[in-house]
Amino acid sequence: MEAVARSRYVRISPQKLRLVCALVAGKKVDQALSILEFTPKKGAKIVSKVLLAAIANARDQQNLDEDKLFVKRALADTGATWKRSMQRAHMHATPILKRTSHLTVIVDEQAS
Repeated sequence: MEAVARSRYVRISPQKLRLVCALVAGKKVDQALSILEFTPKKGAKIVSKVLLAAIANARDQQNLDEDKLFVKRALADTGATWKRSMQRAHMHATPILKRTSHLTVIVDEQAS
């Protein structure tokens, strides 16, 4: 039984978020939380919140043991892109793409 938690339209690019997701994929939950606590990236706080939500979902909905949980997958998919423009010299405009992400964290119980 696996438990899922999602956060959609997170205001960080998926490329930056995938770097943090790669750090915790396959790790035990307590080890993943300690890694995220000491990772100096903006995405670490976001992934940590979603991981805590996945742990709570596993505990409350699936009745899984928290001590046996591990991060099965952590995915960062592309969300909607906000399109803005910045005025430049000689009446030209430069496009600015503000990217968003959809973050999914899946935790599962290790077979003993």
